Amino acid sequence: MYLHAGCQISVSPDTKYFAVDWLGVEVTRGTLGIIGMGSIGYKVAQRARAFNMRILYHNRNRRRKEEEEAVGAHYCAKMEDLLQQSDFVMLVVNLTPETHSLIGKKELGLMKPTATLINISRGAVIDQDALVEALQNKVIRAAALDVTYPEPLPRDHPLLNLNNVIITPHIGTATVQAMRMMAEEAIANMLAVLNDQPIPSEVFPK
Repeated sequence: MYLHAGCQISVSPDTKYFAVDWLGVEVTRGTLGIIGMGSIGYKVAQRARAFNMRILYHNRNRRRKEEEEAVGAHYCAKMEDLLQQSDFVMLVVNLTPETHSLIGKKELGLMKPTATLINISRGAVIDQDALVEALQNKVIRAAALDVTYPEPLPRDHPLLNLNNVIITPHIGTATVQAMRMMAEEAIANMLAVLNDQPIPSEVFPK
């Protein structure tokens, strides 16, 4: 939020000075709640550890104790507990019938009014109408969305007119290196099928 707005202030022809009271929120020592602690969620925890963040997570299956200790993560059996304690809530789940609209009005209402909701999974994991209402009424402080439903949003969607949300066009893996690795992995899977060998990245393992 502040990076985007700060860039606009810096380049605006109307800028004459920088306000000294224009302040952001500290990430270091904040509490990060990760919903979905699969391979991606775990990598997020590894990075958050470098900022000395307190890490909570909610997942269908609890991670092994050694894995929790390696990143200093604490398991929340109930998602509600994570929502109530976190300064930043990050969604890293697959979109399934169970996770569709996983975050709605009730869940947003459990979050701190100073909290930020971050979605890097799929847009439909959040009830976007409820999110608009929560952002408009300051139920939560802000949202950062790399995904929406649909993508892109209609140009008249209310999310596009809020100043406490930042939206990026699903660019979480949009690097030259990541695209190359994804292509190489796809080729390796195709060659394995053609050669009747075990599939390295089988979506539904037997």
